Amino acid sequence: MNLILAFFFTFIIGISNAQLRVGFYAGSCPAAEAIVRAVVRNAVISNPNTAAILLRLHFHDCFVQGCDGSILIDNIPNAEKHAFGHQGVGGFEVIETAKRELEAICPGVVSCADIVALAARDAIALARGPVYEVPTGRKDGRVSNIFLANDMPEVSDSIQQLKAKFLRKGLTDRDLVVLSAAHTIGTTACFFMTKRLYNFFPGSGGSDPAINPNFLLVLKARCPKNGDVNLRLPIDQGSEQTFDIHIMQNIVNGFAVLESDARLRDDVTTRSIMDSYLGFFSNPAFNRPFFQADFVESMVKMGQIGVKTGFQGEIRRTCSRFN
Repeated sequence: MNLILAFFFTFIIGISNAQLRVGFYAGSCPAAEAIVRAVVRNAVISNPNTAAILLRLHFHDCFVQGCDGSILIDNIPNAEKHAFGHQGVGGFEVIETAKRELEAICPGVVSCADIVALAARDAIALARGPVYEVPTGRKDGRVSNIFLANDMPEVSDSIQQLKAKFLRKGLTDRDLVVLSAAHTIGTTACFFMTKRLYNFFPGSGGSDPAINPNFLLVLKARCPKNGDVNLRLPIDQGSEQTFDIHIMQNIVNGFAVLESDARLRDDVTTRSIMDSYLGFFSNPAFNRPFFQADFVESMVKMGQIGVKTGFQGEIRRTCSRFN
């Protein structure tokens, strides 16, 4: 019986994902993707960090109940948006701006979930990352619950916890590495650094030994103990506004800002994957993988986690509230 149910569940998920397609709005709202692109471009011009913010918004939406726009809801008690794991997530106003413009010309057609996915894609391109197509056709979910966000990946997770959380979403160790490398753009707050810098060993304090000693001094100067926890610093020191693999080199050299990024070196599989992108294998028969192509594959794959299609959801008129 369990085997039958498992097969049925896999079959339904396969159908849902198959209903997503590139150019879904070509007939119903031909200007949809151009409108989202223009809104994102204006937002990034105004604040370059918006590119990373929109990418992070897509990731956080997909990891809770799937890519269904549930993180956008804010007019009900205990909305998912306010979960501890979503601290610092932003970009909501960019999504709402795009939604308003789309509703003006194509009312009730383009879902907020699709806007989030398209905005992330356009943000990556504006950060000089890969340009790629996004399958669309998602419906917006009808549930947003703070308690459903308890399994979000956290900056203090061990590599075993990170791998397990990604696996539960159908993502591989390679997906974990390349999606973590999206930290090549954007900033983080000192709030997320406190434990790693001053209390890495509970009860005895200390700093994460994976941090390069010289870089540790830099981080402590930027985020002093009992200092301003809201102060922000680049996650990829030296290349924070360009989408590239520079962050992997930083991680290898002990210059990882986020603890979760540093933990990628703690596991033989994730470490080998990272080394392969950096060309650390001397065997001439080894085919060095192309990071940007793998990143696109992982992003498209992530963007299909738990999608709602057909009668499974709705098209919200306003992204922050259910119809």
